Amino acid sequence: MAYWSLALPLLFAQPAADTANAPVPPPADTPPTEDGASDEAPPAVGGDETAPENIIGRPGSDDEPDAVEDELIDGRRRPGVQAELPEAVTQDNPGAVRAPPPEAFPAEQIAIPDRWRLIQTLGLVTENFWDPYHQNTYKGDRPINKAKVPWLPIKGEDWFFVLNAVSDTVIEPRSLPLPVGIQYPARPGSNDVFGRPTSLIASQTFLVGAALIKGYTAYKPPDVEWRVTLAYNMNYVEVPEKRILYVKPTKGRTRFDQFLGVQEAFLDYHVRNTSDRYDFESLRVGIQPFQADFRGFLFNDNQLSFRYFGNRDNNRFQYNLYLAWRLEKDTNSGLNSIVQAPRQDYVFIGNIYRQDFPFVGMTSELIAAININREANETKSDDNGFPVRPALIGNLQGRDYDVAYLGYGVDGRLGRLNLTAFGYAALGEDRDNVFTGRPADIRAFFGAAELSYDRNWVRFRLSGLYASGDDDPFDDTENGFDAIFENPVFAGADTSYWIRQPVPFIGGGRAVGINGRNGILNDLRSSKEQGQSNFINPGTILVGAGADFDLTPTLRIATNANHLWFENTAVLQTLRSEGSIPKEIGWDLSAAATWRPKANQNIVFRLSGAVLVPGDGFNDLFTNFDGNENYYSILGNIVLTY
Repeated sequence: MAYWSLALPLLFAQPAADTANAPVPPPADTPPTEDGASDEAPPAVGGDETAPENIIGRPGSDDEPDAVEDELIDGRRRPGVQAELPEAVTQDNPGAVRAPPPEAFPAEQIAIPDRWRLIQTLGLVTENFWDPYHQNTYKGDRPINKAKVPWLPIKGEDWFFVLNAVSDTVIEPRSLPLPVGIQYPARPGSNDVFGRPTSLIASQTFLVGAALIKGYTAYKPPDVEWRVTLAYNMNYVEVPEKRILYVKPTKGRTRFDQFLGVQEAFLDYHVRNTSDRYDFESLRVGIQPFQADFRGFLFNDNQLSFRYFGNRDNNRFQYNLYLAWRLEKDTNSGLNSIVQAPRQDYVFIGNIYRQDFPFVGMTSELIAAININREANETKSDDNGFPVRPALIGNLQGRDYDVAYLGYGVDGRLGRLNLTAFGYAALGEDRDNVFTGRPADIRAFFGAAELSYDRNWVRFRLSGLYASGDDDPFDDTENGFDAIFENPVFAGADTSYWIRQPVPFIGGGRAVGINGRNGILNDLRSSKEQGQSNFINPGTILVGAGADFDLTPTLRIATNANHLWFENTAVLQTLRSEGSIPKEIGWDLSAAATWRPKANQNIVFRLSGAVLVPGDGFNDLFTNFDGNENYYSILGNIVLTY
């Protein structure tokens, strides 16, 4: 600070501010030059050396500042000029040691492979393959040493290799309404419609990914990126009734399955920079992740796709153009199956984000999406033998449909309030209404918002969601909102009972659920992964409240309470042949504890529990075998990441 305070008056001072620093006039006997001027220093500008009002840049001066000085103070207010400079700074430190002369250093140079390996060359860090916390070539901290991999076809010194691995372990005891296997029940003599509700899921997934990246990505987008991620899943399920896991009633009540899926396999190519601050345009082709909106309400999946994306105006604008040809999914793991032909289902999405709009701290998103489905002539069963296309509901006929989604949302903060809100309109045509067989117009709407407030180590949350339902299955308008592939992070996410557990629609359709796993919409689909969107559904209404407690830097407790309703039960009444069904689904109460012992995402333990307290509408649809009123879901999860 002392050096800076001394430099300021020297940087911005104007000529001849005081007599102590004024130029010395030439002596009387100094001969003039040919043009009458002395070749000594000229007198002070303005004539009066002691009049500060005549100094350049001060009031009363007719002179203009020097152009070089304008560059130095461009955009800044010109400071005043001190009348006298401070005393010279001196140092009296007899104990100080002068730096050695240059000849004291050896003339030989120490070879350093590159600037990333400097600390390793100096012996400060020794690379360890198993250590993800310090600099490591295998997580992209240093470029590839081409001398060690001469077989790799790369040129230049800016290629990086990134290796990542994830172990995801899930143990999930749960209870939900289950039907009795009519042809071959688990308990002879049992002729009730509803069976015992308890079941168990154990799942282990290993993900291994590798990326080859060209470019100095610390401050600009990569020039080229090749990435592959494989996922291997093993899952075990145990249920109390037959014909739950397999369509054949002779098969058992347990199932062990495994599958290897390709979750990422893409090329990312940097097309160009559009500014000197690395606004850019890039192209990505292959199997890649994409989330259409802030919370995954409409589409959140890894699909075979083409994506053109970039930003503008110092990253204030971001945009995506996305085209996907949907892959088939493995039934029991939900992973991509590349050994099956892709579906005749296409997704086109264009969105644009604007930061600090409409208010500073808020980000706005405008989105347009089109889903084109041409699977009316297909008959598809899942890996367990249950039909998924067409869904066994209504007239059991296949469908083609075209639907466009128009949406707008915001995410950010208003002062101390955090706000996320999004709304969609679904407009299109269903070529084959499942109740009439006639073409029908799609006119459905969706809105969701979450408001939260942070108070020290607590975040309080309020949530609300509305998805329109169909009020007449036999007219030529379908009003039930459905997404393309939802995976919402909202209202408790997968700790919520209703979002986590798929409740089958027993007695109104075969192999059809009221809702889907990891989905919040009541859409009556056969499967989120393999089924078609259905716009004749009862809709969803949710109001919830919750709080997150950061008890320590490594421990968080999250609680949530949601109340759910059907928006309209006309479709349920038609399928169940009932005169009336109440709208209330019930209360969904959940709590979760997340522990990160290293205060990062490398080791995460999570334990959550949820209870569904059924309302009148749910009780009207389902009867528990044991007469219990409540259903539960427990989720134990361990995630290890390298």
